[in-house]
Amino acid sequence: QVQLIESGGGLVQAGGSLRLSCAASGRTFSNYAMGWFRLAPGKEREFVAAISWSGSTTYAADSVKGRFTISRDNAKNTVYLQMNSLKPEDTAVYYCAGRVAKYLSTKNNEYQYWGQGTQVTVSS
Repeated sequence: QVQLIESGGGLVQAGGSLRLSCAASGRTFSNYAMGWFRLAPGKEREFVAAISWSGSTTYAADSVKGRFTISRDNAKNTVYLQMNSLKPEDTAVYYCAGRVAKYLSTKNNEYQYWGQGTQVTVSS
């Protein structure tokens, strides 16, 4: 079993930055591809970014490409989401997810482990 705990959410003005962290405990973190998803009121859960087990491959949704960066530190069992140039439409609960595979996926049903989520609110 893998436990994922997100942190770093909060309230920020448009144009600002936040860095989300996701700490993993349990099985070997480096065996898992990791992803970030978000859920906004009235919308379906949306893929944000993902990273392979080694960190060598990353992928971000078009809506955040160039603004958000995913990274990981396997020595610290932690994955990060650096969010810059935030917009009000980025407001959502952000979830960290772990996939029992080495290669990333953009599909939420291919992730087996989920954190409890952290709220990000961007004011205009």
